[in-house]
Amino acid sequence: MTERHDTRLMALVDASVYARSLCDHAAWIAKRTDAAVEVLHVLGRRETAATPIDLSGNIALGARSALLEELSELDEQTARLARKRGQAILDDAQMILEKAGVTAVQARLKLGDLIETVIESEAQADLVMIGKRGEAANFAKLHLGSNLERIVRSCHKPVFVASRAFRPIERFLIAYDGGASSMKAVDHVARSRLFAGLQCRLLAVGAETAETRKGLEDAEALLKAGGYSVQADILPGQPETAISEAVEAEGIDLLVMGAYGHSRMRSLFIGSTTTAMLRLCKVPVMLFR
Repeated sequence: MTERHDTRLMALVDASVYARSLCDHAAWIAKRTDAAVEVLHVLGRRETAATPIDLSGNIALGARSALLEELSELDEQTARLARKRGQAILDDAQMILEKAGVTAVQARLKLGDLIETVIESEAQADLVMIGKRGEAANFAKLHLGSNLERIVRSCHKPVFVASRAFRPIERFLIAYDGGASSMKAVDHVARSRLFAGLQCRLLAVGAETAETRKGLEDAEALLKAGGYSVQADILPGQPETAISEAVEAEGIDLLVMGAYGHSRMRSLFIGSTTTAMLRLCKVPVMLFR
C-alpha cells in the first residue's frame, strides 16, 4: 500500500551553495509535518542548446554541411551533459533528504521555463521552497536570485526562502502590518503543525495607533488560541531596519511575513519591505501572498 501524506513540499534545487541548506530545511519541515517532498530541477532551454551560429556567409557548401553536422552533434552533447548534471543535482538532494529520515521523496527533472513549471506543479504542493540566491548570484552586491521574485509573484501557495546555512529553528518572528497577507501568515501559523512548540514573536513596526494595536491584539489572540505563548510588540521606526535588528538581536531563526505590504497595491513587484528583509536577514523567510 502506498503511504499517504497529506502535506507536500516542492523544493526547487540547483547547483548553488543554497542547495544543501534548502534540502536540510525541507527535511526539517517534512519531519515536523509528515510531508512528502518533491525535489524539482528545471533545465532551461538555453542550458540544453548551443548558441545558434549564422552560416549564411561565404562558406563552401560541403564545408557548411560538415560544420552543421558537427554543431548538431555539439547540441546533442550539450543537452546530454545538462541532463546528467541535473540528474546529479537531484540525486544529491534525494540522498540528503533520505539520510535525514524523510521517507517520501520524489525527484523530478523537467525541461522548460522555471516559472511555468512551478505554476503547473504548485497545485499539488502545500509549500514551495527555493534558495535565496541561485547559481549565478552576486554575493558581493547582495543580489537576490533572479527567479525568486518571479516565483513569489507567481505562486499562490506559501513560499519558503532558504538561507545560506541551516540551523535548528526554535524561535520565529511574524512581521505583522495589518494587511491581508500578514493576517494570512498569522492564521496559517495558528493552524499549522510546523510551528507547534516553537517560540513565537509577533512584531509590528511604525506609529502606535488604535487600529494598529487592535490588529496586533487580534493576531495575538488567534495565535494564543492555537496554543502559542506570544510576545507581541509595536516598535517605532522603519520596518526594514527594526525587523532586521530584532531578528539579529533576539536570535530569531525564521522570519514569517506577508509578501505584500498593507499600504501598497499589489503590483508587478513584491513589497519593498519584503525585498529588503530577504536581502538583509540571514535567516530563512516564509512568505504569504
